[in-house]
Amino acid sequence: MTHEYHEHEHRVMQPAASLIDSAPDVRASATATDRDVQSGEPLSVGTCATLACLLEVMAPKPGNVYRGADFEDVTFADFVTSAAVVGPLLDGAAERPVGRTILAAVRATSDAVGTNTNLGTILLLAPLATVPRGTSIDAGIADVLVSLSREDARAAYKAIRLARAGGLGSVAEADIANEPQITLVEAMRLAADRDLVARQYANGYGEVRELVVPWLREGVQRGWPLSDVISWTYLQLMSEFPDSLVARKCGDDIARESAQRAAAVLREGVPGDEFYARALADLDFWLRSDGHRRNPGTSADLVCAGLFVALREGIVRRPWKFYA
Repeated sequence: MTHEYHEHEHRVMQPAASLIDSAPDVRASATATDRDVQSGEPLSVGTCATLACLLEVMAPKPGNVYRGADFEDVTFADFVTSAAVVGPLLDGAAERPVGRTILAAVRATSDAVGTNTNLGTILLLAPLATVPRGTSIDAGIADVLVSLSREDARAAYKAIRLARAGGLGSVAEADIANEPQITLVEAMRLAADRDLVARQYANGYGEVRELVVPWLREGVQRGWPLSDVISWTYLQLMSEFPDSLVARKCGDDIARESAQRAAAVLREGVPGDEFYARALADLDFWLRSDGHRRNPGTSADLVCAGLFVALREGIVRRPWKFYA
């Protein structure tokens, strides 16, 4: 089974301004006042999903869409609209099979924006949203994955075809062009060595739960604005795992180079440091080169999944603080 979860093989609509100067003028902080940390009702699953998608796209992540850095025909507004339409569907995920949730969310996105903005994100969020609300993700995700059926695989394959994800290629077993005869987890296992989204199905969301969420927690504990927490977490993931989407578009060598460049940014410091900011801007420029084929879309998908878990589990909590 092969996937390409984004269609971001476009030239940039406008040159991305330096990340030093073009960070969003609205920045979320994970710091909550003592008075409000424990206040209010828990966020619904759908709200967690919508907020995770919004916060991920708001953060100035090198090489991807964010506010002020559109692609030629995939824009920040497209991602915002997509976040709004999938949230209500994910709110009811526990009441329907995972495959049906994936297909419904992809259809809603296609109807709303007419392009593939979030297939990888939907594939990751649908099982997470199916975990019963009173059960932690760590305790519940294995049961969701083991329950996935051939019907889930067929619905997910249909969703992938509907999203018209480019560059899928073909494989000898469980090719996306055919009707699968195995379960969704079995299909994902066939792609797990070359696709980080598929690997989450195969290993119980290991990278999301054991790396992305702890990185988000660390950034929150350091008191950074949430946009910086998200971008830093994204760099950490990129540096550890050459991005699957970059590898499919540009080859393994370029994917490894993107990982090495992300690691180099992290060696320059942390959010708030001048040299870190300059290195981040340089990475953004390099990733937006070559017809925009170097965009690390898979890394963004996993960060979004981690944000969903962090919001659901109260690691990232209300009230939000926004700074100009």
